[in-house]
Amino acid sequence: MTPAWFSAAALRSSYGLAVVRCPPELAAMVEDVNDSRTAAELIVQCLENEGVTHIFGIPGEENIRLVDAISQSSIQYVLTRHEQGASFMAETYGRLTGKAGVCSATLGPGAINLLLGVADATTNSTPLLALSAQVGMNRSFKESHQGVDLPAMFAPVTKWSELVATPGAVPEMVRKAFKLAQTERPGAVYLAVPEDVEKAQVSPALTPLAVNVPRPEEPSPGQIERAAALLRTARNPVVLAGHGAARAGAGHALRRFAEALGVPVATTFHGKGVFPDDHPLALGAVGFMRHDYVNFGFDRADVIVAVGYELQEFDPVRINPAGETRIIHIHRFPAEVDAHYDVAVGLHSDINRSLDVLAAAVGERPTTTGGDERIRELLTDELARGRADDRFPLAPARIVADTRSALGREDIVLVDTGALKMWMARLYPTYEPNTCLISNGLSTMAWTVPGAIGAKIARPDAKVLVATGDGAFLMNSQEIETALRIGVAMVILIWVDDAYGLISWKMDLEIGHNVDTTFSNPDFVAYAESFGATGYRIGAADELLPTLRTALAADTVSVIACPVDYSANLELIESLGDLELS
Repeated sequence: MTPAWFSAAALRSSYGLAVVRCPPELAAMVEDVNDSRTAAELIVQCLENEGVTHIFGIPGEENIRLVDAISQSSIQYVLTRHEQGASFMAETYGRLTGKAGVCSATLGPGAINLLLGVADATTNSTPLLALSAQVGMNRSFKESHQGVDLPAMFAPVTKWSELVATPGAVPEMVRKAFKLAQTERPGAVYLAVPEDVEKAQVSPALTPLAVNVPRPEEPSPGQIERAAALLRTARNPVVLAGHGAARAGAGHALRRFAEALGVPVATTFHGKGVFPDDHPLALGAVGFMRHDYVNFGFDRADVIVAVGYELQEFDPVRINPAGETRIIHIHRFPAEVDAHYDVAVGLHSDINRSLDVLAAAVGERPTTTGGDERIRELLTDELARGRADDRFPLAPARIVADTRSALGREDIVLVDTGALKMWMARLYPTYEPNTCLISNGLSTMAWTVPGAIGAKIARPDAKVLVATGDGAFLMNSQEIETALRIGVAMVILIWVDDAYGLISWKMDLEIGHNVDTTFSNPDFVAYAESFGATGYRIGAADELLPTLRTALAADTVSVIACPVDYSANLELIESLGDLELS
């Protein structure tokens, strides 16, 4: 209650003051100013609205208000040691959750350091949002310190790249970014926020937009019947399951389809685990650089049922060299055009529904897939021989076998790019989707150490192991400090050969020798311990498995240096070259 002495009349009589009453419109404007927020705070509200729980990045002078707003929100800011590491953490988080991982950086060099992980996400069909600062609008039109055209730079490797030129556009642009990133085909998006826009005041009337998730559509009855007609007459159909099947959670539907029709299933490197490798109809993974056991299943095929397969996963010429095999393409979107991937029937709808409806439409069909058992036997025998191989340095197959023995069916291994990727992708039995993670779109080196942090945050109950070469490891090993600081436990298994092994392998195959691929390494045990992690050095073949089990049981970061004998690379090529599948 206003005291009497404070009334307008009292003020006039006592002090001779003129008192003007505040109009309601002006009072509302004053209230708006008092309740207003910065655009940075509005961005964070929009991110919370999208369900974001973590942002990976490094702050800079030009985005301090955004980082401060994050600190006052429900979102955890994960401070990394390099922006490239932040982008790989966000990518892996997005791959495992299906929700766009978010990474953040300052302008100029900070933003440019995000570029590799952003490109990796797009080529791996993984949802990701990259946010960076940008020079203020007041100097964007001229040459300026740290000013480069970031939206133009990110445009070729994203689904959408744009400048947030006005604070009022924030709700719509953030909603559009997540919609594009998470819609089939998923990929990365990029938003640049000018420094003056970030700190600008916005009206309380600006609020996040409602999240609208489109419902999957039913497959076309006409296309279902066309595909069913092909399968009824096919003598040797084979399924190729790719990354899209894993993203769609189509593992159970794929198993029902294969069992109902008696069709064998191969996967791409990205699709590993979407069909369990211990299933009687499993053929293994395709994508090795030479004609492998699994390819024999495609040599006989007269119909390929491609489920969630995308061309960047591997070149279709490897399974359809003449371009004559009929292809049924099952995905949420049409296939890319390729002379060796000429689609006979396309089912562009929810993958789970397409598989179930197609299996029902085909009905019973004769099973004529002789020879598939032999393919499975060859893979099983090779892994068994590796498990018994006691040579030191260790045979690649021995490392694969011991890694498989140490991890549970739902634990996660991240496989880096290099010679080890070929061995892990071929031989590592995988039973659940997204438990053997491989980058085969861009095939980027050094994504696994930071990626493991994103994986552990996304799947805290799973044990996480990094399989990396010594060349890739040192490119992003600084993120060990990040993992220790935020309390993430993981194991890093380094395949040590003092070389870029895959390039040496390729040179030996193509030109008969290799040059400029070798280097020296630090003491990996001392290096790990300098961070406060635990280090191990393998000195005999029988030491690896118990060391892996000890490290996986520990609640810390463990680094295991394991020497590998890559002379087995050429032995493998020779054995595959001589192989005839009877």
